[in-house]
Amino acid sequence: MSWTTLISARELATAIDDCVVVDCRHELLNPDAGPQAYARGHLPGARFMHQDHDLAGPKNGSNGRHPLPDRDAMAARLRAAGLDRGQQLVACDDHGGMYAARLWWLARWLGHAPVAILDGGMSAWKAAGFPLETAVPAPRQGNFVAQASLVRAVDTDAIVGQLGSSRFVVVDLRAAERYEGQTEPIDPVAGHIPGALNRPFQQNLGADGRFKPADVLRREYESLLAGRSPEDVVFHCGSGVVACHSVIAMELAGLAGSALYPGSWSEWCADPARPVATGPRP
Repeated sequence: MSWTTLISARELATAIDDCVVVDCRHELLNPDAGPQAYARGHLPGARFMHQDHDLAGPKNGSNGRHPLPDRDAMAARLRAAGLDRGQQLVACDDHGGMYAARLWWLARWLGHAPVAILDGGMSAWKAAGFPLETAVPAPRQGNFVAQASLVRAVDTDAIVGQLGSSRFVVVDLRAAERYEGQTEPIDPVAGHIPGALNRPFQQNLGADGRFKPADVLRREYESLLAGRSPEDVVFHCGSGVVACHSVIAMELAGLAGSALYPGSWSEWCADPARPVATGPRP
């Protein structure tokens, strides 16, 4: 059996010896938080990958806060984590999947289908009574090789090209106050891409921190998209990390085919010539 979107704590506990588990915990304003949390305790056999280094490429001032890594370099990191071709990969965090989703998307970008995020994250694992460990697993080189991408991405030129048209709809996953331009704690400019809709990623989750049921997600996204095809949807966030969360949610809802804008708001607002809108979603 393989999992391609979510895996529960109990499912992972039964299959963990055959999986490569990657701890993706992170805090945007405290880059050391993830490694420190991993050192205090992680899932048995889990490796750690850092959002700023392992799951992102070099920044140049105009390509956003978490640009996509080089494909060959990312494939090499997965091999170094012990991943074999066709092996189950599992990503986990402690923020409802908002960081684990990045590894999910990157693995699929490299053509790896059996990748899932731990639904409910570390909290679900601990609540089920499963153990943590502090030992760092011994190195193991896998034989993973990148294949054709299983996901879609669009660049800034494509976003600029659709302004004022109906080619596709952009959906912003940031908090409403950031989208509306009331505040911006991370990037230098507040506001949103003109015409973008707003659906904060937390709306994908239930009160227990797990993803909502598929039928609920489907109803909510069909209401948001108002008849548009999933292929007409582009998700973005602050830096292209959290936006992956809604790509998963759409997959769960049976609405596959949405795209990611990897540069997201941090790339968009790096150029003052690009237009910025403020105010609530129309």
